Amino acid sequence: MITIIDYNAGNIRSVLRACAEVGVSAMTSSDPGVVAKAEKIIFPGVGAAPSAMEYLKKTGLDTAIKDAFMSSVPILGICLGAQIVLESSEEGSQQCLGLVPGKTVRFKLKDKLLKIPHMGWNEVKVVKSHALLDGIKSGDEFYFVHSYYPDPADRQNIYAMTDYGGDFCCALGYKNLFAVQFHPEKSGRLGLQMLERFTRWEGNNLTTQ
Repeated sequence: MITIIDYNAGNIRSVLRACAEVGVSAMTSSDPGVVAKAEKIIFPGVGAAPSAMEYLKKTGLDTAIKDAFMSSVPILGICLGAQIVLESSEEGSQQCLGLVPGKTVRFKLKDKLLKIPHMGWNEVKVVKSHALLDGIKSGDEFYFVHSYYPDPADRQNIYAMTDYGGDFCCALGYKNLFAVQFHPEKSGRLGLQMLERFTRWEGNNLTTQ
Protein backbone atom coordinates (compact mmCIF):
# COMPACT_ATOMS: atom_id res chain seq x y z
CA MET A 1 0.00 0.00 0.00
CA ILE A 2 1.29 3.44 -0.99
CA THR A 3 0.46 6.41 1.23
CA ILE A 4 -0.02 9.70 -0.62
CA ILE A 5 0.58 12.59 1.76
CA ASP A 6 -2.36 15.02 1.84
CA TYR A 7 -0.98 18.28 3.20
CA ASN A 8 -3.46 20.79 1.82
CA ALA A 9 -1.55 21.16 -1.45
CA GLY A 10 -3.17 20.71 -4.84
CA ASN A 11 -3.09 17.77 -7.22
CA ILE A 12 -3.32 15.04 -4.58
CA ARG A 13 -6.43 13.44 -6.09
CA SER A 14 -4.98 13.25 -9.59
CA VAL A 15 -2.04 11.26 -8.20
CA LEU A 16 -4.47 8.90 -6.50
CA ARG A 17 -6.39 8.43 -9.77
CA ALA A 18 -3.16 7.78 -11.69
CA CYS A 19 -2.17 5.10 -9.18
CA ALA A 20 -5.57 3.44 -9.61
CA GLU A 21 -5.16 3.55 -13.39
CA VAL A 22 -2.03 1.39 -13.22
CA GLY A 23 -3.52 -0.92 -10.61
CA VAL A 24 -1.53 0.50 -7.71
CA SER A 25 -3.01 0.21 -4.23
CA ALA A 26 -2.84 3.69 -2.69
CA MET A 27 -4.51 5.86 -0.07
CA THR A 28 -4.31 9.51 0.94
CA SER A 29 -3.60 10.56 4.51
CA SER A 30 -2.92 13.73 6.49
CA ASP A 31 -2.32 11.71 9.69
CA PRO A 32 1.35 11.87 10.76
CA GLY A 33 0.95 8.54 12.55
CA VAL A 34 -0.11 6.86 9.32
CA VAL A 35 2.65 8.55 7.30
CA ALA A 36 5.36 7.60 9.78
CA LYS A 37 4.36 3.92 9.46
CA ALA A 38 3.81 3.89 5.68
CA GLU A 39 5.34 1.17 3.51
CA LYS A 40 5.93 3.59 0.64
CA ILE A 41 5.21 7.32 0.35
CA ILE A 42 4.32 9.61 -2.54
CA PHE A 43 4.85 13.26 -1.58
CA PRO A 44 3.15 15.32 -4.32
CA GLY A 45 1.73 18.83 -4.38
CA VAL A 46 1.12 22.02 -6.28
CA GLY A 47 1.32 25.33 -4.46
CA ALA A 48 3.68 27.54 -2.47
CA ALA A 49 6.53 26.33 -0.28
CA PRO A 50 5.81 28.73 2.65
CA SER A 51 2.19 27.66 3.13
CA ALA A 52 3.07 24.00 2.55
CA MET A 53 5.80 24.05 5.19
CA GLU A 54 3.53 25.90 7.61
CA TYR A 55 0.91 23.17 7.27
CA LEU A 56 3.45 20.36 7.57
CA LYS A 57 4.89 21.82 10.76
CA LYS A 58 1.49 22.61 12.28
CA THR A 59 0.24 19.05 11.78
CA GLY A 60 3.46 17.23 12.62
CA LEU A 61 3.70 15.80 9.12
CA ASP A 62 7.19 17.28 8.77
CA THR A 63 8.47 15.07 11.57
CA ALA A 64 6.59 12.06 10.20
CA ILE A 65 8.19 12.48 6.77
CA LYS A 66 11.65 12.86 8.29
CA ASP A 67 11.12 9.77 10.43
CA ALA A 68 9.97 7.76 7.41
CA PHE A 69 13.00 8.91 5.44
CA MET A 70 15.38 8.00 8.26
CA SER A 71 13.69 4.58 8.42
CA SER A 72 14.55 3.99 4.72
CA VAL A 73 10.93 4.10 3.54
CA PRO A 74 10.90 4.58 -0.27
CA ILE A 75 9.67 8.12 -1.02
CA LEU A 76 8.69 9.67 -4.36
CA GLY A 77 8.46 13.47 -4.41
CA ILE A 78 6.51 15.25 -7.15
CA CYS A 79 6.64 18.98 -8.08
CA LEU A 80 6.31 20.89 -4.77
CA GLY A 81 7.17 17.61 -3.08
CA ALA A 82 10.47 17.66 -4.99
CA GLN A 83 11.26 21.20 -3.84
CA ILE A 84 10.62 21.22 -0.11
CA VAL A 85 12.65 18.06 0.49
CA LEU A 86 15.67 20.35 0.18
CA GLU A 87 16.96 22.63 2.93
CA SER A 88 15.47 25.94 1.80
CA SER A 89 13.52 27.68 -0.96
CA GLU A 90 13.81 31.11 -2.53
CA GLU A 91 10.01 31.21 -2.39
CA GLY A 92 10.18 32.07 1.31
CA SER A 93 12.48 32.46 4.30
CA GLN A 94 11.33 29.31 6.11
CA GLN A 95 13.47 26.21 6.38
CA CYS A 96 12.26 23.23 4.37
CA LEU A 97 12.49 19.54 5.28
CA GLY A 98 16.21 19.22 4.68
CA LEU A 99 16.18 15.59 3.54
CA VAL A 100 18.57 16.47 0.71
CA PRO A 101 21.34 19.10 0.90
CA GLY A 102 20.55 22.02 -1.40
CA LYS A 103 17.97 24.68 -2.11
CA THR A 104 15.06 25.44 -4.40
CA VAL A 105 15.56 28.42 -6.69
CA ARG A 106 13.38 30.55 -8.95
CA PHE A 107 13.88 30.69 -12.71
CA LYS A 108 16.06 33.64 -13.75
CA LEU A 109 15.38 33.77 -17.47
CA LYS A 110 17.31 35.99 -19.86
CA ASP A 111 15.13 35.04 -22.84
CA LYS A 112 12.14 37.40 -22.61
CA LEU A 113 10.10 35.11 -24.85
CA LEU A 114 10.06 32.45 -22.14
CA LYS A 115 7.36 32.79 -19.52
CA ILE A 116 7.20 31.94 -15.85
CA PRO A 117 5.77 29.56 -14.81
CA HIS A 118 7.32 26.97 -17.06
CA MET A 119 4.18 25.17 -18.22
CA GLY A 120 3.60 22.33 -20.63
CA TRP A 121 5.50 19.42 -22.15
CA ASN A 122 9.28 19.45 -22.25
CA GLU A 123 12.09 16.99 -22.86
CA VAL A 124 14.16 15.41 -20.12
CA LYS A 125 17.84 14.56 -20.46
CA VAL A 126 18.85 11.54 -18.40
CA VAL A 127 22.32 12.18 -16.97
CA LYS A 128 22.53 9.24 -14.58
CA SER A 129 20.74 5.90 -14.42
CA HIS A 130 18.21 5.18 -11.70
CA ALA A 131 15.72 2.37 -11.12
CA LEU A 132 12.77 4.76 -11.48
CA LEU A 133 14.11 6.03 -14.79
CA ASP A 134 14.21 2.57 -16.37
CA GLY A 135 12.77 2.81 -19.88
CA ILE A 136 13.07 6.60 -20.01
CA LYS A 137 15.56 8.02 -22.50
CA SER A 138 16.83 11.50 -23.23
CA GLY A 139 14.31 13.30 -25.42
CA ASP A 140 11.25 11.79 -23.77
CA GLU A 141 8.72 14.44 -22.74
CA PHE A 142 6.97 15.04 -19.43
CA TYR A 143 4.49 17.65 -18.21
CA PHE A 144 5.69 20.61 -16.10
CA VAL A 145 3.99 23.44 -14.19
CA HIS A 146 6.39 25.41 -11.94
CA SER A 147 8.26 28.64 -11.27
CA TYR A 148 10.91 27.12 -9.01
CA TYR A 149 13.13 24.07 -9.32
CA PRO A 150 15.38 21.98 -7.05
CA ASP A 151 19.10 22.70 -6.97
CA PRO A 152 20.90 19.93 -5.03
CA ALA A 153 24.21 20.87 -3.43
CA ASP A 154 25.81 17.64 -4.64
CA ARG A 155 25.59 17.31 -8.42
CA GLN A 156 25.84 13.53 -8.00
CA ASN A 157 22.25 13.67 -6.75
CA ILE A 158 21.00 14.94 -10.13
CA TYR A 159 19.57 12.21 -12.38
CA ALA A 160 17.84 14.20 -15.14
CA MET A 161 17.86 17.74 -16.51
CA THR A 162 15.50 19.83 -18.62
CA ASP A 163 16.28 22.89 -20.73
CA TYR A 164 14.19 26.01 -20.16
CA GLY A 165 16.38 29.02 -20.83
CA GLY A 166 19.21 26.81 -19.55
CA ASP A 167 19.43 23.40 -17.95
CA PHE A 168 17.79 22.78 -14.58
CA CYS A 169 17.44 19.69 -12.40
CA CYS A 170 14.16 17.88 -13.04
CA ALA A 171 14.96 14.62 -11.20
CA LEU A 172 17.04 14.09 -8.09
CA GLY A 173 17.79 11.11 -5.93
CA TYR A 174 19.28 10.62 -2.50
CA LYS A 175 19.25 7.33 -0.61
CA ASN A 176 15.62 6.10 -0.43
CA LEU A 177 14.21 9.35 -1.89
CA PHE A 178 13.61 10.08 -5.56
CA ALA A 179 11.93 13.30 -6.64
CA VAL A 180 10.84 14.80 -9.95
CA GLN A 181 9.88 18.35 -10.85
CA PHE A 182 7.55 17.18 -13.60
CA HIS A 183 4.18 15.50 -13.05
CA PRO A 184 4.27 11.77 -13.87
CA GLU A 185 0.52 11.56 -13.17
CA LYS A 186 -0.07 14.03 -16.03
CA SER A 187 2.59 12.67 -18.38
CA GLY A 188 0.83 9.85 -20.14
CA ARG A 189 2.28 6.38 -20.56
CA LEU A 190 5.82 7.15 -19.40
CA GLY A 191 4.63 8.88 -16.26
CA LEU A 192 2.27 6.07 -15.37
CA GLN A 193 5.07 3.56 -15.92
CA MET A 194 7.21 5.50 -13.45
CA LEU A 195 4.45 5.31 -10.84
CA GLU A 196 4.14 1.57 -11.44
CA ARG A 197 7.89 1.08 -11.08
CA PHE A 198 7.77 2.93 -7.79
CA THR A 199 5.53 0.19 -6.39
CA ARG A 200 8.40 -2.28 -6.95
CA TRP A 201 11.21 0.02 -5.82
CA GLU A 202 12.88 -0.92 -2.56
CA GLY A 203 14.52 2.44 -1.95
CA ASN A 204 17.88 1.68 -3.55
CA ASN A 205 19.21 2.15 -7.05
CA LEU A 206 18.81 -1.45 -8.13
CA THR A 207 16.57 -2.27 -11.06
CA THR A 208 12.88 -2.71 -10.31
CA GLN A 209 12.61 -5.63 -12.75
